[in-house]
Amino acid sequence: MYTTLKEVTRKAEELNYTVGAFNAHNLEMLPDMIRAAKEEGAPIIIQTSVDTAKYIGHENLVAVCKSMATKEMVDVVLHLDHARDFDDIKEAIDKGYTSVMFDGSHLPFKENIMKTCAVVEYAHKHGVSVEGELGTIGGTEEGIHVDDDKKVYTNPKDAVEFVRATRVDALAIAIGTNHGQYKSKTEVNIPLLKEIKAVVDVPLVIHGGTGVKEKDIHELIDNGIRKFNVGTELLVAWTKTAKETFAETKENKSLRHNIIPCNKAVKEIVKHKIEIFMNKSGHLNKVI
Repeated sequence: MYTTLKEVTRKAEELNYTVGAFNAHNLEMLPDMIRAAKEEGAPIIIQTSVDTAKYIGHENLVAVCKSMATKEMVDVVLHLDHARDFDDIKEAIDKGYTSVMFDGSHLPFKENIMKTCAVVEYAHKHGVSVEGELGTIGGTEEGIHVDDDKKVYTNPKDAVEFVRATRVDALAIAIGTNHGQYKSKTEVNIPLLKEIKAVVDVPLVIHGGTGVKEKDIHELIDNGIRKFNVGTELLVAWTKTAKETFAETKENKSLRHNIIPCNKAVKEIVKHKIEIFMNKSGHLNKVI
């Protein structure tokens, strides 16, 4: 089913798992990402940046996600990630995205609330879910860099007010992760996550998931993380494989022979991550 962030995270909360949100960097990798979810029997969130959506075409992304969700009988959410401009968000909603993120983390607290509220009002009228962000996540995302000394962790008291005032469907929190981190792993602040989980009642989101240690993921799930973003790892795998295949091929060989291995590399990562995200080796706290 082509569905919403609110719906897939509701199910994740009931059964204590997290939904993988995987960045599509081109249209080629998209079908194998969805097939990976189908093979794992799990929902998937396909997310794009604003620039990727414009590059591929919103309508093209919507068409592929809708048709494959029906054909493969898998829950698929199409999510706009880290959008800061209302016009970009409105365009995605109007063209069929089922979920959007307004990133007001760079704004003063009250301005973040006010602008997030405007997004929520428009999105909810169209049956679209909204993710907000509170605190700043380090690293680089779509050319925007946040230095370590400028990172701000999410304040639990602010989170309570933000969620109450905005009515967001999910909240991205800053607990030590970094965008673009893949050569090293970060130390996530589990105690802070527990504080936030204790006072807010919306699904929580991890950004910069490539840099999270896999051994920490189950504890993150058990403390309310219901959407887990992975982007850099897919990009690195696709590009590394492309360098190998294109370097070895003849100029007149069909492109698909170079690209299929790249897509398969992405598919294997998505499957591996979903196996962890579904908490199969963990415990389903809320299952009766």
